[in-house]
Amino acid sequence: MREATNTPEDSSVPSRVLNLMVNGEPLTTAVGPYESLNSVLRDRLNLTGTKRGCDTGGCGTCTVQVDGQAVYSCMYPSIRAEGKSVTTVEGLVTRGKPHPIQQALVDGGGVQCGYCTPGVVMAALAVYADNPTAGADELAEELAGNLCRCTGYVKLIEALAAAGKNVRGHRD
Repeated sequence: MREATNTPEDSSVPSRVLNLMVNGEPLTTAVGPYESLNSVLRDRLNLTGTKRGCDTGGCGTCTVQVDGQAVYSCMYPSIRAEGKSVTTVEGLVTRGKPHPIQQALVDGGGVQCGYCTPGVVMAALAVYADNPTAGADELAEELAGNLCRCTGYVKLIEALAAAGKNVRGHRD
């Protein structure tokens, strides 16, 4: 079992012990009552693929999955993750190979600066989990909460739509 060693930022506030799974690994750590899941992932576990963008749930760069549902980790109280399974973009790599969504973005030119990419990947994964036959229009609609300043979304959505058949056939 992995144990995070850092303590909550404000040590004057009582902390609680949090038990959860992160990328398939059991984790126990102390968390503050107002600490976000994003802070736990980035600051304690060094899972920096989960970005810290706006800290208000407006950009989507911090998207992770909690029990298979896409959530903005900056707005998700860490204590709500008690007993749950959290998947970050780092958890998608299997035997050193990127997930088909990750590979499709690279192959299809759907990335430029890459800052939004982890959140987009996690959100797209949730779209395909809900609808394995999702096309470009549905992907564009469902990813509206993930801001990208570089790509103009065209190549990004095209690459994600092309990833569909590989995602449907992907086995973890």
